[in-house]
Amino acid sequence: MSAHRSTGTGTETGKPRHRRRRTALAAGIPLALTAAGTLAYGTDLGLFGADSQRTASAAAPAWATASADGFASVDALGQNGTYGGRDGKTVTVKTLADLEKYATASEPYVIVVAATINMDPVGKEIKVQSNKTIIGSGTSGQIVGGGFFLGQGVHNVIIRNLTIRDAYQGVWNDKEHDYDGIQMDGAHHVWIDHNDIRHMADGLIDSRKDTTYLTVSWNKLSQENKAFGIGWTDNVTADITIHHNWIRETEQRNPSTDNVAHAHLYNNFLEDVAGTDIKSSYGNYARGKTNMLLENSYFQGLTNPVVRDATATLVQRGNVLSGTTGKNESGGSGAAWDPKKYYSYTLDKTADVPSLLKSGTGPRSSLGTTTSANTTKAAATTITVAADGSGQYRTVQAAVDAVPANNPSRVVISVKPGTYREVVKVPANKPHVTIQGSGASRKDTTIVYGNAAGMTKPDGSGTYGTPGSATVSVLSDDSQVRNLTVTNDFDESKHQDIANQAVALLTQADKIVLDGVIVNGDQDTLELETAAKDKLGRVYISNSYITGNVDFIFGRATVVVDKSVITLKKRWNGTSAGYVTAPSTPANRKGILINRSSVNGDVSAASFYLGRNWHPGGDTTVDPQTTVRNTTLSAAVKSTPWSDMGGFSWKDDRFAEYQNTGAGAGAASSNRPQLTAAQAADQEVADWLGDWTPSAS
Repeated sequence: MSAHRSTGTGTETGKPRHRRRRTALAAGIPLALTAAGTLAYGTDLGLFGADSQRTASAAAPAWATASADGFASVDALGQNGTYGGRDGKTVTVKTLADLEKYATASEPYVIVVAATINMDPVGKEIKVQSNKTIIGSGTSGQIVGGGFFLGQGVHNVIIRNLTIRDAYQGVWNDKEHDYDGIQMDGAHHVWIDHNDIRHMADGLIDSRKDTTYLTVSWNKLSQENKAFGIGWTDNVTADITIHHNWIRETEQRNPSTDNVAHAHLYNNFLEDVAGTDIKSSYGNYARGKTNMLLENSYFQGLTNPVVRDATATLVQRGNVLSGTTGKNESGGSGAAWDPKKYYSYTLDKTADVPSLLKSGTGPRSSLGTTTSANTTKAAATTITVAADGSGQYRTVQAAVDAVPANNPSRVVISVKPGTYREVVKVPANKPHVTIQGSGASRKDTTIVYGNAAGMTKPDGSGTYGTPGSATVSVLSDDSQVRNLTVTNDFDESKHQDIANQAVALLTQADKIVLDGVIVNGDQDTLELETAAKDKLGRVYISNSYITGNVDFIFGRATVVVDKSVITLKKRWNGTSAGYVTAPSTPANRKGILINRSSVNGDVSAASFYLGRNWHPGGDTTVDPQTTVRNTTLSAAVKSTPWSDMGGFSWKDDRFAEYQNTGAGAGAASSNRPQLTAAQAADQEVADWLGDWTPSAS
């Protein structure tokens, strides 16, 4: 913001095994958007779909390098969520020998299965090792007559978009052949997603012997006596998320959940089709000392749809039973628990679940690697940066300078771990640029500088001004920043004589993705603008951390901050006071939407506003907007969370909340507008983004 605007004064006023981590977007968002929210590229990029002799440089599609949601996304047991083989090479396999070679290797791999692979002998289960992504290429990846086994200690494994089928040996309740689709014994951090698993000899999925930090999502499980068994242990330590699965024509273990510390089942569709030979004996079963939360699931035609042991705890919310008979149980002596203490998620409406899952489960034909005309997109070009000289360039700016003007397709600037003390600017004539840290964590790669609005430029031509102070500036359309930290470390305490707005990251373009980043600063940390007042500028921020104290998310762009953590900081003098947002939205545009996030920090109670209305230079034509919804607010948030600015009343602009929680949330009043359900339906992520679906390519 302008250096002369008011900044306020200094006097204004759990669970040790888990840490929250970024997750994939919750259900109900298009798959391309899911990938966008979680993508992390592998180390090599090239053409997707090469044969096995050319796979050393094959590129994974965006879907292949996504990271997990649910409990699989939680940092624990020394593993930072579940992202599979993204840090390794991508290989395309068409034979059993190649699949087994890469799946059992000690190195990380993204393994793209591009053919039907028959197991030999029948019932073979490939012993997958840690740090692997095994994903089908479109609908062509099929495993016939066997499956996968994850043994003790195996971790960070993703199995997606495959059909695993037909190990059936002619005995319905087969107790002789232990031929499962996927069996896990003592594994952790596993994501099983968008598979079609059917007609095996024993079970479709078995999670056994304390397997934990498991997410099973968007799968179609069918034609089996035993669908999904969990347990085979006396310990009560496992944490498992099961959501958006279509389980049909199975008799038992749908799932059977034994001795699970936290079992979160939501938006599943269990269907027993009338008039067939297969008849369910039970649906969801909480066994032993399981503590299960069962939400917004749909049970059609089942016998005993929900069952619990007397020793188990089972809480039901929002489920629908249609044409069912027998037991529908809940209760127990255990304490109710809240999944949002561990990860973010959003429930789909129960009534929508059958149609949603019938169309959305199982392998998908398009993974973002082809156009609608089924022609292959151009592969991204990769430029590597390493401060130690092991890359093509030593600085990020040098890599940006190497991008040709008006480049027609994506260029990925892959930045190796390290601290890069420099100012980086991506000019408007270089679109489709991704700056991405290549480390395992967003903390591994840091771009940092310390300019401020009031500092004099080295050439003496004046001061930087607020936008000019940015450490990283992205001025080109369709550009992205991923998996790194951007910091402005200007020291306000030593420079109270100058305007101290100090931007870490500036965007000034349309279709910008910020994913898995940390943006650090104090005042004016994150500036989100458009190329001109009459131009659209949309920014999608996900799975990120934003820190600051005064107006630290601000500007006239149309912005979604989704599933992120907003951290409040004390001022330079140790006081607690500030404003999270300062929108300057043009009239008839969308402003700032904070969605499914959290606002917290080590500051005094009731010391921070959620926002104030910025009318730059007294501009009466702007109509600032901030909506904060489905977000956890700490006690640091004031009970009257909006503030006037520059002589303009916030009540004349657009500020509202919807279904926020936490100590800082409050009831509707004239000083705390709340959206109605109908209004909230028009203030969703899709309403902000319009015809743009963020993707990683």
